[in-house]
Amino acid sequence: MTTPPISPNKAPTPKDTPDSAPTNGPSNPPTGTRRLTVAQALIGFLSRQYTERDGRRQRLINATWGIFGHGNVAGIGQALVEATADMRYLQGRNEQAMVHAAVGYARQSNRLSTHAVTTSIGPGATNLVTGAALATINRLPVLLLPGDTFATRPADPVLQQLEVPTAGDVSVNDALRPVSKYFDRITRPEALIPAALAAMRVLTDPAETGAVTLALPQDVQAEAYDWPEEFFAERVWRVRRQAPDPEELSDAVRLVREARRPLLVAGGGVHYSAAEESLAALAEATGIPVASTQAGKGSLRHDHPSDVGAIGHTGTATADELARTADLVIGVGTRWSDFSTASATLFSNPAVRFLNLNVTGFDAHKLAAHPLVADARTALEQLTAGLSGHRVDPAYTSEFGEDKERWEHRVQAAFAADEELVRPTQAQVLGVLDALATDEDILINAAGSLPGDLHKLWRARSRDQYHVEYGYSCMGYEIPAAIGVLLADPGRPVWAFVGDGTYLMNPTEIVTAVQERLPLKIVLLQNHGYASIGGLSETVGSERFGTAYRFRADDATFTGDPLPVDLAANAASLGMRVIRAKTVRDLREALAEARASDAPTCVYVETETADIVSGVPPAQAWWDVPVAETATRTSAVRAREEYDRHAAARRRHL
Repeated sequence: MTTPPISPNKAPTPKDTPDSAPTNGPSNPPTGTRRLTVAQALIGFLSRQYTERDGRRQRLINATWGIFGHGNVAGIGQALVEATADMRYLQGRNEQAMVHAAVGYARQSNRLSTHAVTTSIGPGATNLVTGAALATINRLPVLLLPGDTFATRPADPVLQQLEVPTAGDVSVNDALRPVSKYFDRITRPEALIPAALAAMRVLTDPAETGAVTLALPQDVQAEAYDWPEEFFAERVWRVRRQAPDPEELSDAVRLVREARRPLLVAGGGVHYSAAEESLAALAEATGIPVASTQAGKGSLRHDHPSDVGAIGHTGTATADELARTADLVIGVGTRWSDFSTASATLFSNPAVRFLNLNVTGFDAHKLAAHPLVADARTALEQLTAGLSGHRVDPAYTSEFGEDKERWEHRVQAAFAADEELVRPTQAQVLGVLDALATDEDILINAAGSLPGDLHKLWRARSRDQYHVEYGYSCMGYEIPAAIGVLLADPGRPVWAFVGDGTYLMNPTEIVTAVQERLPLKIVLLQNHGYASIGGLSETVGSERFGTAYRFRADDATFTGDPLPVDLAANAASLGMRVIRAKTVRDLREALAEARASDAPTCVYVETETADIVSGVPPAQAWWDVPVAETATRTSAVRAREEYDRHAAARRRHL
């Protein structure tokens, strides 16, 4: 990963002119202090925070995204004007999207660096909530700096103030509390010091990180205070590599040695710990197969002998069959979502036990597992040493190797396409890019039917090629996240895979990519509706109701002609270069042209709809979506019967 250059690290100071002199308080601050507004002090503080791991040091907050309104323009906005040499400013178009961009940057930076996001009060602040939830659910650091209503209450209510008759200190920013790992409201200047330090602690803690919110009343932002010089000293926050407890490690070694059919499941923690090489060393030494969650895909290259692909509802037949017969499941850096466990139906061996290696104790104890609370890389290295000389039965290795080869044939069949084919399937679009991509390419996706197809089919070639946000599965994530990745790792081809549904949710940051001259590459798939939910709707007896983008028919249902929406024209109107591809040959040429482009480029292709068989292998494991227990329509009655059959296999691992 290429790290952007660090700007000179000097905190902003007031200019030596009469116009910039403080207008309140003493003109000569006490010795050893610096007189600045709260906003100026915060930006100065943030510009001098660093992380360090394995001897490598980098800026923690490398830029600040902002949209200005009356709640932050005269505070944080003014401070950023004075700090242009110390803090890069990025202009966003949507507050939620700014958080997504910061999260994309943080993920590409292995959680060692991130961005701040500032907004005005009111709708600007509440637009942060979705992005904050995504960051916290995915354990990714981002600093949120929303404006807030007046701390001094000079008028009540002020513009955009939420009035709560029973609580005078509540504002709309309190909506951020449940989706933030740390929340504080800075009602006095001196309160910033402990709050800022606490915020940095949480952002840099691998076990506790997520969205951090410092709500900033607009009057306090502009208030001056005599800050101690020590507040602006450079601080290095060392990211711990916690070693495992010796007794927990001993238990882990024993469990692995006793197992006959162990399966390791790699989660996002493998990437965040930079533990890919350590994982490969363990797999090669022991022969244990490695499956991956959405966040963990790419922990091993797709062609590594031990890699058996995706696990769970969107998993491969190889990995899911191994899961059903495993007697020991070793989770590394995974939080065990219902997609990974197939809603508690996947691990069906009556004798199965779990060993969870995780830096977070909360996750390490899930599924009644034997916990190994530690940094992933450190623990994998010690586990490998403890297993010296141990290997699984060669017959087991041969079994999953043959199964993997059979799955590869199914992938190739899904990718195969006639060059002249009009309207290729979604899988065939992936196949064309798969043939074009190298280790350098990065794919970004978050919602719709694409995450499932990518998880099953994509051949990850590098540790960070596969970037699918599936903790929150947030429509509208892809484009801003791709911008964040481009800022963190310039020079690499970054592809945002976007369906028409998610594109309509949040295309605004295309303008930011154009403004910053970033070579964003969008693959825009037009299938006229919510294809993923349409397919799910059909399986649960809801008959694709409300999932197609079509005119109303005579019976008032949305079953008329497709809407005459031209999303390619929309992307072009926002400043992108657009290439329309109708056939597979067109698509191959368009993707190659986009990959070589140094300007924001969109490849637009209409794909076959969900009504046409796509060739993608069906789900290899169940996912619990409750079906109506009573219904009059035959489709729902049959779906309930199927639901009851699968639900009967659900178990609690105790």
